[in-house]
Amino acid sequence: MSAVSLHRPLVNERALLFTLVAVQFTHIMDFMIMMPLGSQLMRMFDITPAQFSQLVAAYGIAAAVTGFLGGFVLDRFDRKHALLWLYAGFMLATLGCALAPNYHLMLLARLAAGACGGVAGSVVTAMVGDVFPPARRGRAMGMVMMSFPIASVLGVPTGLWLAGVSGWHAPFFLLTKVSALVLLVAWRALPSLRPSHPVAHPWRQMRAILVHPVHQRGFLLSAALIFGGACVIPFLAPSMVANVGLPEDRLWILYAAGGLCAACSTPLIGRYSDRHDKLHVLGWLTLGAALSAVAVTNLPRVTLSVAVPVVALFMVMMSGRFTPGMALVTNAVEPRFRGGFMSVNSSVQQGAMGLANLTSGLLVTKNATGRLVGYPRAGLVAAVAFGLTFFFAARLRALAPHAARPGHVEAEPAPAGPIKTKAGPPESSPARSSFN
Repeated sequence: MSAVSLHRPLVNERALLFTLVAVQFTHIMDFMIMMPLGSQLMRMFDITPAQFSQLVAAYGIAAAVTGFLGGFVLDRFDRKHALLWLYAGFMLATLGCALAPNYHLMLLARLAAGACGGVAGSVVTAMVGDVFPPARRGRAMGMVMMSFPIASVLGVPTGLWLAGVSGWHAPFFLLTKVSALVLLVAWRALPSLRPSHPVAHPWRQMRAILVHPVHQRGFLLSAALIFGGACVIPFLAPSMVANVGLPEDRLWILYAAGGLCAACSTPLIGRYSDRHDKLHVLGWLTLGAALSAVAVTNLPRVTLSVAVPVVALFMVMMSGRFTPGMALVTNAVEPRFRGGFMSVNSSVQQGAMGLANLTSGLLVTKNATGRLVGYPRAGLVAAVAFGLTFFFAARLRALAPHAARPGHVEAEPAPAGPIKTKAGPPESSPARSSFN
């Protein structure tokens, strides 16, 4: 039993999961709707493409910085209160984006949105680990991860349509209204998850998070999960036009088909992860992701009917890895460190995404005919990263074998190093199961 446990009241797990998915979906949508607004924002604010890229990157940079800082303090607060305050800040920052009159204020609003939204996402993951027992954690994680492909499908076309009808402000105003509704639902539906006792001093807490070998292997696994896909995705749409020869106005079909397939498959993968060894599930998905990454980056000039299943397979395999991978990581971390760990882990993932984007940018160039040269090399790098994902997952399971087993009872990992806390009362019974 951990020295610092969480009070687990009886909760409606379905309502809780729906709320967490909504929170995750909206903050990912906020990131996705920026990409189709480039031409309008550059024209309205009179900025260069480099400055627009700064607006896009600001979200991830802020999320990485605040994610690391959150590791010092998140485990000291009630999970519900922390999520509500962070999500309220995210909602106000999104409203600030809609009202920004110039580039500099928009940049500040994007930084604020990333600072609040990124950490809110890590609290969502921590709450899944706190409330759902390991036997159902893969399914719950799969439902939360389903928000990524759905937001990917809806984000770009929604941003384009609203911006075309009502201007670039409209997507942010709509997201602000939706976020206000989600905030109200979260206030009513989320349970209070309070630490039984204050955790250690923030510096000792952070040191324990960083030096624990289980946490270190979890960070490496999370970074590898992100890195592979982030090498391929930035140039996926341009390559479909320049290399494969698809018309630009048909690209939405690729994203819609791939996102819908991923959204349908992710919950099924979550159920499968709960019934089988998570490392084995991750291994098969990793193999599929590596092969599909090589295929999608080497596509010759083909018709849309050929490109759609290849891209859809890549999206299914790539996004599917996150369900067993993150369930494995979450199971391996002690509850008393889970909030701080997930916050730092979010920072690690944002850094890995930035490094992957930089790597693909160095590998891919455009020749005189407009063809993207070097994209197949990005696919090979992604395949290597996928292989490292399985390697790091195997290393994590070797240190925390209980984390990968199907239907296991949560075990206590090894001591986390020099950290002193007061002994707390025994952990109360797990939350009532209503999630079947």
